[in-house]
Amino acid sequence: MELTVNLEYEQIMRLVKQLPANQIAKLKAELDDSYLKVKSEAEMQEFRAFLLQGPVMSDEQYKEFKENRAKFSVWRQK
Repeated sequence: MELTVNLEYEQIMRLVKQLPANQIAKLKAELDDSYLKVKSEAEMQEFRAFLLQGPVMSDEQYKEFKENRAKFSVWRQK
């Protein structure tokens, strides 16, 4: 059996304020954990998509990059 109750935000806040301090702390911790987990997963998916859309070096560009890095290393040591 399932019961659905539609409560306004203000009603929920009044009910929460009636809870003992330790239960409010427990509720806050559970909400923080669940919110951060969902947010982190969503952010991770967004970051993955961002990385996959980024530019990619060709083999020739990578070879040129390595050559330039070697030249700069020699230049800095002088």
